[in-house]
Amino acid sequence: MAKKVVATLHGANKEGRTYAKVIKMVKSPKTGAYYFDEQMVPNDKVQDFIKK
Repeated sequence: MAKKVVATLHGANKEGRTYAKVIKMVKSPKTGAYYFDEQMVPNDKVQDFIKK
């Protein structure tokens, strides 16, 4: 499956290189347990995503 994802991100339009996969650990306010928030974010918005 990884090959398919890489192939679709590196297509003819080259827009896949403008995105980064960001994983942030977040603490749940209800249970206190940690979970991972994982998103594809444009490169210029990565710092904004991490600060939230």
